[in-house]
Parts: sequence; structure tokens; C-alpha cells
Amino acid sequence: MTTIVACVRRAPVGILPVIGVDRRSPRPLYRQLYDGYREAILEGRLRGGQRLPSTRSLAGELAISRIPVLNAFEQLLAEGYFETRVGAGTFVANSLPETAIRPPRVAAPAAPAMSVPPAASARGRRVGRRAAALVRDAPGPWVGGVGAFNVGQPPVDRFPVRLWSRLVAKHARRFDERLLHYGPPMGLPELREQVAAYLRTARAVRCEADQVMIVSGSQQALDLAARTLFDDGGSVWLEEPGYFGARRALTLAGARLVPVRVDGEGLDVEDGIRRAPRARAAFVTPSHQFPLGVTMSAPRRLRLLDWARRTGAWIIEDDYDSEYRFGNLPIPALQGLDRDSRVVYFGTFTKLLFPALRLGYLVLPRDLVEPFAAVRRAMDLFSPTLHQAVLAEFIRDGHFERHIRRTRLLCRERRTALVEALSERLGDSVEVLGDEAGMFLAAALPGGVPDREIALACAERGLRVYPLSYCYIGKPARTGFVLGYGGVPPGEIARGVGILEAVASAFGVTAPARPDADARRPGASGKKVARPAARAGWRRPSSPSATPSGRR
Repeated sequence: MTTIVACVRRAPVGILPVIGVDRRSPRPLYRQLYDGYREAILEGRLRGGQRLPSTRSLAGELAISRIPVLNAFEQLLAEGYFETRVGAGTFVANSLPETAIRPPRVAAPAAPAMSVPPAASARGRRVGRRAAALVRDAPGPWVGGVGAFNVGQPPVDRFPVRLWSRLVAKHARRFDERLLHYGPPMGLPELREQVAAYLRTARAVRCEADQVMIVSGSQQALDLAARTLFDDGGSVWLEEPGYFGARRALTLAGARLVPVRVDGEGLDVEDGIRRAPRARAAFVTPSHQFPLGVTMSAPRRLRLLDWARRTGAWIIEDDYDSEYRFGNLPIPALQGLDRDSRVVYFGTFTKLLFPALRLGYLVLPRDLVEPFAAVRRAMDLFSPTLHQAVLAEFIRDGHFERHIRRTRLLCRERRTALVEALSERLGDSVEVLGDEAGMFLAAALPGGVPDREIALACAERGLRVYPLSYCYIGKPARTGFVLGYGGVPPGEIARGVGILEAVASAFGVTAPARPDADARRPGASGKKVARPAARAGWRRPSSPSATPSGRR
């Protein structure tokens, strides 16, 4: 005898809303449920198409008879607030007009009783001054999104998704209690071992696994370093021009930013000493400076290390994309030259694999391991352990190194395509800066060209170009664009440069005339590009001010 078992797909369970029921009230229970659901829908707490719990499960949760629940649901169905779908359950009706939904009322904020206006949110309510400073220094539309020429976009189109998916499924199926419990603040030991071995070999970093902390990306690494090492008002050298994310993280930590000039040899250490000889720390990107792309020379590196040793300062080294060098071998990390344990080194896998991974690493001097771990416990405790386990196997089995080799060749091809497109379309009106490395390049414009206005106009046409002037704390020494190419195919590069040329020409940036140039322009439409009005919120950021506390 054959038994046939039918597999019935069970409908998903709806989320139980907060509906108050008072058994001592003279109002019937069904009326309390009806009023509660109706009010939740009209206030927008329940939205059209949202699944509702079954009458049986709702009655069980409220510990009441099912009859009043059925009566309330029938009334709401009759009035059109609910709708049913055969085999799926009951839902909030999608047909309700938006005008019927009223937002919850919020009392107007009281005027603050002080003579100096405090930092405030967009609605005028008080927020912390550091948060208000970050709002004022908010980036424009050139940050975020996908497509040409997003600076933080690696070549995710060539990431081995199927391989990664198999590894994720393998670790998800395998029952490992460690991956379900709270993880160690320093990270999974197996991933720390793999990271240490990789950094010792590929980056000449002097470290062991017990010095490696796994973090949620380089931005958290910088935030951790700032919280652990700095006091309010402490001076910190920052490259000028430099990384926008570092400026924001250090501002949030209450540091006093000291812009230090960058030239063809990287950070000018003597300029930093003149400006703040007893600074608490220096933030540097020595292997591939952001945004100019230069490499810090050996004499400058040694001079910086000597200054840190003599003054007791810290050096925070951001080594974000040094694996991508095209003309020669990767430059060893500054940390490898440090003999006095003054360098806090960090890097990220989000630029090498994919941004949503949110995993990076810190390499700490041994005496800083305990303070960093203590601060980490007060923040987010640890990074998600499942992806740490997957990444450890990805590195151990050689997939990571193979992926780096493939994407290094790919990024070189895309950089060449971008340089050729800029040369063809904009000619001598732009100057490509920096070494042949990384996933971005800087294109400098003639003096006085409003790069932010051009970037805003490009954003309106779906193109993200990062204005070089936005990387300065003080008055910009030059203008131009930082163009990411890592995640942009060659065809999209050509189209994007065509749009950039069309927009820039409206601001007086033109290349020398070429025969039949207009006939070959894939991005030019012949339409005049209007110069957008200046917008509040994207003005040149002013240098944050703070009073040095003198504390070390």
C-alpha cells in the first residue's frame, strides 16, 4: 500500500500589532479591537498590504475568546479596512486613499531658555553639537548609489557570487553554537589567523593574530581608534586634501582637525610640525593617498615615524586599496617600518570584495588591545560571526587571492579606459593625478572652475562625480573630480565621460577642437546644460573648532 503525503504550504504568520484590550472597560471587546485596528490604520502604523495575524492566533495572544476577534474582523472587512486573499489570509486594504492616513500628532517643541541657539535638528529640536556639525557638513548627491563614477564601488560584477553562496550555505547548515552566541569583540580566531597571515605576506605588516581585531568596515575602525585614543579637543593631523569619511569620524570624536599639506611625496611632515607639533595623532593613507593618489616617499615615512616616537603621538594608517597597483608591486605598509608600536593599522574587505559585507580589520600594538576591546564592548560588541566564518574559509582556500589577481587586471583595464576617454573628450582641460593604482583617479581642472556646481548638474543626469574641492578642510588649493572606475564597465565609462563633457562645457571647460568631434560623441545631446543654483548644505566645509584640552 502506497501512502501519498501532501505538502501544504503554510501561510506566513502576520506580526501582532500593539492593540490594547481592557477587560474591565464597559466597551465590548470586539469594539475595542475594532477601534484599535482602525486607529492603527488611519495613523499609518499599519500600511496597505500588510499581513494580519489569524483570528485564532490573535485570540490566543490576547487570551480572549475568538468570537469578539471574528466580529471585529468582519466589521473591518465590511467597511473596507481589511481585505482577504484566498489561501493567503487577511491583509490591510491597499485601496485606502492616502488622504485617509493621518500621521500621529507631535507636540511643537518648546523654545529653549538660553541666549545662544543650541544645535538643532531640521524641526528645530535640540541635538548634540557634533551631530549638528555632521549635518552641516553632509555630502552631496555624489556620494552613494551605483554606477559611474561612484568612488567606493569595487568590481562587484566580477565577484564569485556562486562560490560565496555555497560557502554561506555550508556554514549556515552546519550547526556551530559559536556562530549563534555572542562573539568575541576581537573577532573569530580563525579569521584573525587568516588576516594576520595575509597581511604579513602581502603587506609586510608586523603582526600576530592576537593583535588583529575584526570590525564592521574601515569606518568603524576609524571610529574605534578615535574613541579610544583621543580626548575632546585633541589635535589630529589630517591630509589636505584628504578622506571625507575620516573628517567626519574625527569630528564626531571631538578632535581638533589640523589640515596638513599633501604634495608629490605624500603628507608634508614638516608642515604638520609647524602647525601642531604636539598633535595627538596623524591620519594618513601612505600607500595610495586619497584623493590625489600619490605614494608617501620613504624619507617622509621615516620622518613621520620619528615625530611620533619623539612626541608620543599615534599614527593611524588607512590601507584601503593598496592591493591594486598596476605599474609595479604593492607598496609595503608604513606599519612594517614601525619599531616603536606607534602605528594603528586598518584595512577593509568591503573595497576588495563587496561593500555590503561590512567586514574590516585593525592591527593594534599589543598594549592597545585591551583598551580597544573595552571600547568595542560598549559599542556593538562584535561583528556578525557567520560571514566571519565564511570569509575565513574564503581566504584559507585561496579564493581571496585569486579574486584579487583577477580584479587587479580588471581595474587596470578600466583605469586605462577612463584615462583614454578623458583624454579624448576633455583633452588638456583636465590633468590626471596620482600613481597607476587603486579604483579611482583624480582629474584636476583649471583654477576657478566650480567643481561642486558641475557635480550637482551631473547628479541630475544620473552621474556621480566627487568634487575634489570637497576633500579640503580649508580653502581648496585646486578643483576637479575624483572618479571611481572599479565597478564601472568600459561602455558605461565612455557614456559617463560624455555626460561629464557636456555638463562641464556649460561651465567653460572645453577641450581643443577636433575634426568631426561632435559626430563621435555618444553622450552629447546638443542641449544646453543649465547652471544650477547654489544649494545650501553643499557649501565648502569650514574647519571644525574646538579648544585643546592639553590632555594626552
